[in-house]
Amino acid sequence: MKSSKGKGLLGLLVLLAAVVLFGFFGYDTMDDIKLGLDLAGGVSITYQTVETDPTAEEMSDTIYKLQQRVQNYSTEAEVYQEGDNRINIDIPGVSDANAILEELGKPGSLMFTDESGKVILTGDQVASAKAGIVDQNGMKTYVVSLTFTEEGTKAFADATTANVGKRIAIIYDGMVYSNPTVREAITGGQCQIDGMQDYDEAENLASTIRIGSLSLELEELRSNVVGAKLGQEAIATSLKAGAIGFGIVALFMIVAYLIPGVAAVLALSLYVGLILILLSAFEVTLTLPGIAGIILSVGMAVDANVIIFTRIKEEIGLGKTVRSAIKTGFAKALSAIVDGNVTTLIAAAVLYFRGSGTVKGFATTLAIGIVLSMITALFVTKGALYSLYNVGFENPKFYGVKKDGKIINFLGKKNICFILSIAVVVAGWVGMAVNNGQMGRILNYGMDFTGGTSTNVTFNEDMSMEDISTKVVPVVSGITGDADVQTQKVSGTNEVIIKTKTLNVDQRQAMEDAMVENFGVEAEKITAESISGAVSAEMKQDAVAAVVIATVLMLLYIWLRFKDIKFAASAILALVHDVLVVLTFYAIAKWSVGSTFIACMLTIVGYSINATIVIFDRIRENMALKTHKQSLEDVVNLSITQTVTRSINTSLTTFVMVFVLFLLGVSSIREFALPLMVGIVCGTYSSVCVTGALWYVMTTWKNKKQQKAK
Repeated sequence: MKSSKGKGLLGLLVLLAAVVLFGFFGYDTMDDIKLGLDLAGGVSITYQTVETDPTAEEMSDTIYKLQQRVQNYSTEAEVYQEGDNRINIDIPGVSDANAILEELGKPGSLMFTDESGKVILTGDQVASAKAGIVDQNGMKTYVVSLTFTEEGTKAFADATTANVGKRIAIIYDGMVYSNPTVREAITGGQCQIDGMQDYDEAENLASTIRIGSLSLELEELRSNVVGAKLGQEAIATSLKAGAIGFGIVALFMIVAYLIPGVAAVLALSLYVGLILILLSAFEVTLTLPGIAGIILSVGMAVDANVIIFTRIKEEIGLGKTVRSAIKTGFAKALSAIVDGNVTTLIAAAVLYFRGSGTVKGFATTLAIGIVLSMITALFVTKGALYSLYNVGFENPKFYGVKKDGKIINFLGKKNICFILSIAVVVAGWVGMAVNNGQMGRILNYGMDFTGGTSTNVTFNEDMSMEDISTKVVPVVSGITGDADVQTQKVSGTNEVIIKTKTLNVDQRQAMEDAMVENFGVEAEKITAESISGAVSAEMKQDAVAAVVIATVLMLLYIWLRFKDIKFAASAILALVHDVLVVLTFYAIAKWSVGSTFIACMLTIVGYSINATIVIFDRIRENMALKTHKQSLEDVVNLSITQTVTRSINTSLTTFVMVFVLFLLGVSSIREFALPLMVGIVCGTYSSVCVTGALWYVMTTWKNKKQQKAK
């Protein structure tokens, strides 16, 4: 006994030390986490080449040169290719974003000059430039081979003839990249530049020359200018929301589950520290939706613990000892935890591969959170429980007892639930039809979907809608020439969202100047985002494709795991139901449908199916134990009754996390959190009241069909 108590105490001390240690390192690494533009401030641009089918070499050269340019603004700047002819640029921490937008899209100027600075050749007269290695007297020499156009051949011949023994400088954007000496007149239209130290230096020079000669033009598809103060506020409020939400969840777990709740809080505390460390280690770029993903995953991390603790209570209720109940509880909960998390990971994976930017960041943090939560629940919580038991918490009263009580007749209300669900979905279609008549579109598409420019202005005072329409709108219309300026107030703040047609850089700057001059607004409190219709159309397609792909993959997984197409079909129908119900709220409440809409929908899909799988896992288990006295209806009602407390508790903790985020978060976080809360409630309802009923109806229909066939 003393030995067990010693082991338990040692285990608890080790766990507490790990919580403190990883918590400290997690907090310490927060400064090392890469912040997205919406947190650090800066500019994000998506360019598309005017030429529809550029070569890989042309794209590579353009990316290289743009990377060279943006490094002048920020060492954290990134340039990367998207698709075949698009280039994304992210420059965090910049202040004069409009000037950067104007400069980046301009082609660079490449020129060859003589020693007196006279231009003797321009970039468009170079046909090709390639790096290479030649053998000169048994030694490797790195060179750049140039081929000139017909016009360039004559110009270079004249220049080299007149400058034998002198130097010709190769200059790009005002910087000298090479300054070779002319050894002889070059009249054949080709030459070599040597003297490079390695192949990389030769390739960089060749790339510089090539890009200066390219005719690739870049057109701006999308740009997003974000002020750093918004980011600081977003970080502070989101962290505050996370701390408050976590505190509420921790208190709830201890009150509801006693000693197991204490073990869960220790595991969740370790989980938070580890997730911060992993974000830093994997260099995940953290965005506002990413913060939402972390806080949401904390709420979802409770789910695995709740499933386990419910099982432990049931085993104690059957008369088992606490130690045996802990062992059996973990074993019986394993399949539901693994299946539920895998299906949610499928949604996260689709979101990552089909999304971009902030949506991809959200998927990354959600996926990391799901994997980590499963590991901490199955191993850390288990170790903590055994340690607490060994210390002396052996009495079943510390763990709670759940005995089989009255079975609730959920299936008796299935027709009412079906009618209610259909009515809500139909209301959504009606709402979309009304919207189409009033707005010309079925949903209130945000700037991400419609194209245009959205400017967020934080005024020094709370502007009334009358003041906005009579004072602000005329100023905006005068600058933009847009007679259909749309405005929206952000509740609880002095922030106003102004939506206009797409503005060019000059108009954007003029609008910023006007806000400062006319209303005394601080320039850093003005943010702007532009997006073209081309990107909007693709985002709509990606949103539909993402939901379809995720649904099909989850259907296949459930079919494979449960070996019953009826389980998979009813789960997918319930998911479609959840998506349509949330869509109803988007239509009737006219919520803005933007980039986070995709993340929101797929999160609801992944979250909802998690609860469904727990119920199906019970149905599968109880079907194997079914007696002759039990009907199929009895089995389904029993399974839902056994899991309903878990469904409510898990949804409640997740809802609390998101609700606190909604109360304290900035406008972009609220836009994400509000439909997510609807999705959590709807997902709980459909899991408890719809999925089991659908499976029952399908099964009884199939049985009747088989009996008739006999």
